[in-house]
Amino acid sequence: MKKLEYPIIILNFKNYSEATGEKALRLAIIAEEVSKNKKVNIAICPQTVDIRMISQEVDLPILAQHIDSNDSGSHTGNNLVDAIIEAGAIGTLVNHSERQLKISEIERIIEKSKEKGFLTCVCANNIQTSKAVAALDPAMVAMEPPELIGGNVSVTTKPDLVRKTVESIKQINPNVIPLVGAGVKTKEDVEKAIKLGAKGVLLASGFVKSKDPKQALEEMADGILNS
Repeated sequence: MKKLEYPIIILNFKNYSEATGEKALRLAIIAEEVSKNKKVNIAICPQTVDIRMISQEVDLPILAQHIDSNDSGSHTGNNLVDAIIEAGAIGTLVNHSERQLKISEIERIIEKSKEKGFLTCVCANNIQTSKAVAALDPAMVAMEPPELIGGNVSVTTKPDLVRKTVESIKQINPNVIPLVGAGVKTKEDVEKAIKLGAKGVLLASGFVKSKDPKQALEEMADGILNS
């Protein structure tokens, strides 16, 4: 099973039409090329139905966008960790603002994932939530102010928020990797996030919906290199 290295760019494909099926594979191939050419750590979060196809074609770490905490059995429609691992993913996003969960379910998913050696990147919408989920000992916590997600204003326009979030996560659990996201689209956004203490960024539309995804990702990779 692949491991994540940091600093990192994590690309969430969401359910965008531009990142579905063969289009998702093309984006994954672009991400792999940029990662190898720039020597920058990149992971991708494709739609569940595309994980197996992409994992067979692309040598990048893959995270699911969501899993459930159930064991195998009579749980129609749930995404089980064993099935996601078999498809080729090494971890998952948890509690994205578009797929929010109760804290008890987040805890169960983290526990279930740990049993399998499966990484969890828990999303949080503010400092307090970041601290609460960091105490559950996930691999990563990604703080994303929901009002900035999908927009053109980056979380890095709030440097005090980023800095305080990173410090708070480290105070609660120094083993947790702090990430930030929301509105991240440029080299400057990435560079600033890393300089403020984050170990990576989580982004979606800045790559998937770009007119030139490769160029956009190359520029954001330069943000990692410049930091």
